[in-house]
Amino acid sequence: MSSIAIITDTGASLSPELAEEHGIRQAAINVHFGEKLYRTWADINDKQLFARIDADGKLPTTSAPSPGQFAEVYQAAFDNGADEIICFTVSEKISATYSAALAAKEFIPGKPITVVDTRQLSMAQGFMVLEAAKLAQNAYSREEIINRALNVGERVHLFGALSTLKYLAMSGRVGHLTAGMANILNIKPILSIQEGKLELLEKVRTRHKAWARVVELTENTLSGKTPEQMAIIHVAASEQAREFETLLREKLPCPPKILIAELTAGLSVHSGAGLVGVTVVTAE
Repeated sequence: MSSIAIITDTGASLSPELAEEHGIRQAAINVHFGEKLYRTWADINDKQLFARIDADGKLPTTSAPSPGQFAEVYQAAFDNGADEIICFTVSEKISATYSAALAAKEFIPGKPITVVDTRQLSMAQGFMVLEAAKLAQNAYSREEIINRALNVGERVHLFGALSTLKYLAMSGRVGHLTAGMANILNIKPILSIQEGKLELLEKVRTRHKAWARVVELTENTLSGKTPEQMAIIHVAASEQAREFETLLREKLPCPPKILIAELTAGLSVHSGAGLVGVTVVTAE
């Protein structure tokens, strides 16, 4: 019976501990402060990232894992006894990660490696990867693993509330005047995944109303269905994430266990510190 290894990238918001628990290997999305490269999780987390950003007064750049980085992860899986690999990447529409994962196959010719663009990110991608890992551990076939993971991707939804437009202004995605006015008016943009990208859904004033709106959007998404899995995502805001969990449990029929996950440095550069949101997989 063949052994299938599940690979992903750090855009899946899976902590190293959670990934290790499920036998998942990850290629790190890179963060660059000048000439210095930091690998997500291995060298930097969200809290460290924004401490550095606030100290420097400017944003770093990010890059996908290189084909060579993916090849190292692939080879480690084969060296550990895997017969084949399925790699699930963050959405191709926001990163070159999918292309790098495909290119890495050329470094290991003759080995069965399948690369899947999840068209998701953060825990929306993470829940797909966790499903794949569970099935791989139970000796499901490549086709069954991919189909079941994609099915999760069709049932997963993510909503998040930004804390500030400060970091989007630093990136040039919005003007500094717009960001300043938004902060004065206490505007908290609501984000969601649309067509493989994290996009602005609407704008709400005050954190209280933004969180309530995220809960309302989640409830509307459930449409009476039971939430099969749920995670709270945050950017350097662990205490707020716990507060938000309390609100969710008061308003929605939540599963017993809700994961708390960092957005992770490769993605959080673009959202800014303070983001809090929820990812939910609806039951079939």
